[in-house]
Amino acid sequence: MDAPTPGRLNAITDVAGVRVGQVTRDEPGWLTGVTVVVPPEGTVGGVCVAGGAPGTRETDLLDPTKLVDRVDAVVLTGGSAFGLATADGVMQESYAAGRGWPVGSPESPGQVVPIVPAAVVFDLGRGGVFENTPTADDGARAWREATDGPVAQGSVGAGTGAAAGGLKGGVGTASAVGGGVTVGALVVVNAMGSPCAPDGSLYAVRSGLAGEFDDVPTPDPAAAQAYWEQRAAETEALRAGTATTIAVVATDAALTKTQCRALAEVSQDGLARALSPVHTAYDGDTVFTLATGARSTPEGVDLVALQTAAADCLTRAIGHAMLAATSVDRTGDGGVTLRSWRATMVDR
Repeated sequence: MDAPTPGRLNAITDVAGVRVGQVTRDEPGWLTGVTVVVPPEGTVGGVCVAGGAPGTRETDLLDPTKLVDRVDAVVLTGGSAFGLATADGVMQESYAAGRGWPVGSPESPGQVVPIVPAAVVFDLGRGGVFENTPTADDGARAWREATDGPVAQGSVGAGTGAAAGGLKGGVGTASAVGGGVTVGALVVVNAMGSPCAPDGSLYAVRSGLAGEFDDVPTPDPAAAQAYWEQRAAETEALRAGTATTIAVVATDAALTKTQCRALAEVSQDGLARALSPVHTAYDGDTVFTLATGARSTPEGVDLVALQTAAADCLTRAIGHAMLAATSVDRTGDGGVTLRSWRATMVDR
């Protein structure tokens, strides 16, 4: 790839044919939701699970040694393991659209099983009612409302109840175009680790493209000190499985299933450049990859450039998620936004 530039939308939907739908559940008692990525038919998929506490569905099927190499949709959802029910609704909508892996005889072409991998974040109880989690109906609605236009960021969809490093997390996206290839990332940031360096600066800014993070406020030293003191106290109270960052990386390049797996592995480095610590025992960090095949297969250094751009997109998407987050704090868990904390001292 040449030196990359952001796509027209600076979103995963800059990859032609990729659509995103989101359902936000933020009514009283709720802070959760679901985000669905719907690629073109025939898209090849991969995955890399690097965290110690994942909540996933159909990830084994994406192993390069397994038979199926096509993905009909990817579900990112809140609700912890309960939220995996959203994939049922996405499967039903995909099936109704005639999408899926053929399992019938030549005389029964409509007998298909949609391939819908999914991953969850932990947001249970952040809206006030532990039992309020996304449903199959929410997943179905997100699939139906998926578009190839701008992607809402911040406290929406699967990121509605997200928190990262004691700050409000959320959904973020970014894209890069270069060498005739487009790559985009969509992420739900709900990490144990912090998106901020010791001086309070945002790690993701270092990977930003021209002008991308010009409006990021200058850190306030007193706020930075207060933040790290608060983080030390919060870390002692952490419980395993109560964090996680999950993402989808898409490209229009033609990649094999093995190459998709490699792309997912390298893309995990994008998390490591934006969050610290990362891939902990408390996180279920999972990255899915999608290759639509609309462009040729990059080789040699061009493939390395694609992998590098993908990891950078994921880093940048985390920055956008943190900057776009808004606070609806009903429980005191992750209600402070990055922008409000960096501007002044925050009374938590």
